[in-house]
Amino acid sequence: MFMFLYGNQVQAATNLFNVLTYGASADGRTDNSEAFSNAWKQACQNGGNSVILIPSGTYLVHPIVLQGPCKGAIAFQVVGVVMAPIDATSRYLDHWISFRYIDGLRITGGGSFDGQGASAWPCRRDHSCSHLPVTIRFDFVTNSSIDHITSINSKNFHFNIFASTGIRIEHVNISAPGDSPNTDGIHIADSTDIHVSDSEIATGDDCVSMGPGSKNISITNVHCGPGHGFSIGSLGGSPNEKDVTGVTVRNCTLTGTLNGLRIKTWSPSHSSNVSDLTFEYINVNNVNNPIIIDQNYCPSHKCGQQGDSSVKIEGVRFSNIWGTSSSKIAVSLQCSRSTPCQNIELSDINIDYHGGGGATSSCSNVKGVTYGQQHPPSCV
Repeated sequence: MFMFLYGNQVQAATNLFNVLTYGASADGRTDNSEAFSNAWKQACQNGGNSVILIPSGTYLVHPIVLQGPCKGAIAFQVVGVVMAPIDATSRYLDHWISFRYIDGLRITGGGSFDGQGASAWPCRRDHSCSHLPVTIRFDFVTNSSIDHITSINSKNFHFNIFASTGIRIEHVNISAPGDSPNTDGIHIADSTDIHVSDSEIATGDDCVSMGPGSKNISITNVHCGPGHGFSIGSLGGSPNEKDVTGVTVRNCTLTGTLNGLRIKTWSPSHSSNVSDLTFEYINVNNVNNPIIIDQNYCPSHKCGQQGDSSVKIEGVRFSNIWGTSSSKIAVSLQCSRSTPCQNIELSDINIDYHGGGGATSSCSNVKGVTYGQQHPPSCV
């Protein structure tokens, strides 16, 4: 008997929808998008708890949108491997598998999503394609979760959470090569009450990135590396961006990442606000830029000096951060001249320079306080 788990309740699945029943073939060659879509439509229209089962085997699936609202909660139980296509025509969409307008969805099962990103990364590197598909998109999804799932080699982001509320992502394994472009592990934007925990993320970009409108976000017990660390931003690139507030990153480890704990805003920028951020009990191992606020973010280096960032950053706490830095500057707080950072707190920082000798700090336009050990010596 298949069991349906949601929240703290375990119930027998009253409706089981096996994709093989709908004509799916686990040969790794046949396009199964129609079988997956038909299984979804049937499950979505059935009341009660439903399970869509993807058994052992490899299932090629072209881009699909699985949409609600549905009449009951659904478990998307992946036991096998769901594999993305490599043909050029499927690259120029914003999604591979997109879930939209759904309440009470659980993606689980111990299986894998293989984005086959190596087929598309060259066009990202040479700028011949501007968009590549995200492996799993949650758009307008509520009270849902992803757990005990592996995502490998996404063409773009692995998971993208947009305009969603009450999402839990736990016990997931996300991986792509350290040089794979734009393969963020989890990207969150315009979403509230998102919780990421007990997971391993090794990728070519941010392990978790939080864009405009991220509110009440917690990241706990996540190992990151390789990758670009945990990032808020980039912010201020568009007018009328929603604020970012209530973010906590706690009990995490970063190993060999390009950045550690980062807040980045464009310069010049549109105005918005960032507040109530906590980074605490973080171990950094040979991490470049372990603690960084960068309000002069311009990756193309072609932004010029037309103005300062207008993003206001206040109420940021870095506490109990320890380990080693691969950059001489372990703490870099570079805030806006016109909108200085306010209420920045550094508490019990102990970071050595991996290259020998002492690490240093660098600050501009920062107002804050320090407590406890400060190694390197604080510039706040």
